[in-house]
Amino acid sequence: MDNKAFEYIIDKLNTGECPELLFSANGKEYIRRFVKKDRLIILGGGHVSLDLYRMALMLDFDIFVVDDRPMFANNDRFPEAQVICDDFVSAINSLGITDKDYVCVITRGHRWDRECVETVLSGVMPHYLGMISSRRRAEGLKELLIENGFEKDRVEEIHAPIGLKIGAMTTAEIALSICAEMIAERRRERYIAKDNELVQTDVCYEMLNFLSAPDEPCAVLIVLSSTGSTPVKSGSMMALTQSGTAFGTIGGGCSEAAAMNKARRLISSGKSAVISFDMSDEVAADSGMVCGGEMTVYIEDIAY
Repeated sequence: MDNKAFEYIIDKLNTGECPELLFSANGKEYIRRFVKKDRLIILGGGHVSLDLYRMALMLDFDIFVVDDRPMFANNDRFPEAQVICDDFVSAINSLGITDKDYVCVITRGHRWDRECVETVLSGVMPHYLGMISSRRRAEGLKELLIENGFEKDRVEEIHAPIGLKIGAMTTAEIALSICAEMIAERRRERYIAKDNELVQTDVCYEMLNFLSAPDEPCAVLIVLSSTGSTPVKSGSMMALTQSGTAFGTIGGGCSEAAAMNKARRLISSGKSAVISFDMSDEVAADSGMVCGGEMTVYIEDIAY
């Protein structure tokens, strides 16, 4: 591999495509796909929305925030989101919601919640649609929507009350319950990879940007397989520089440290290696590898 491969991946991602990294290890061809971030549309810019935005950033969502009040819809409040200050109906129509989107209705009142839900249901049903509410109010709104002609099956797909039941009380806890529910929906229909296709498809732009234009010698580490309770799946990636700076992760702990030590020795050698870790036996336990399972990692020096 060289930096041109990672330049290509970034270019394709910037045009909305899902590129692939092809490489060989131990005589076998592998494919690592890169899937762009899921779009999260937060309707309402209040306190729960602010905590939801902060947590969703860590979960690799591409976030849009909509509110009709300038004091809540601004980039000082949501610096890494695309913010729309407009009435909810106009904003929803302009966003062109797709069946891959996640939509959270968290406005300042029942009237706006209903307006948002009706507008969303009038178009393409998103992958996730949640509305903040009490159980009683949610049931009442669903009955009203069905009476007004909305399809019962679509109405029943609304997550209302929004979020998993964890006894949340604070705005941060409510945001956490929403994020947990969205991740459950994200993983509910798991992508079944082909024999040579790695499972993990997330995008770490910091890592890819570095690999596309490294300012010092480096290596890339890619998990080829994992079994048991290993902390990551195949396709997890890390970049490591000669000076020890790392981007991304292949799970942390003793196994990652051992892989990094091997990678440092390979940097600037023009070589590659495949190493395996067994984290389920007594030796692994004595070494602090408490997760259990096995993991195989491919390491390659990146042309600099």
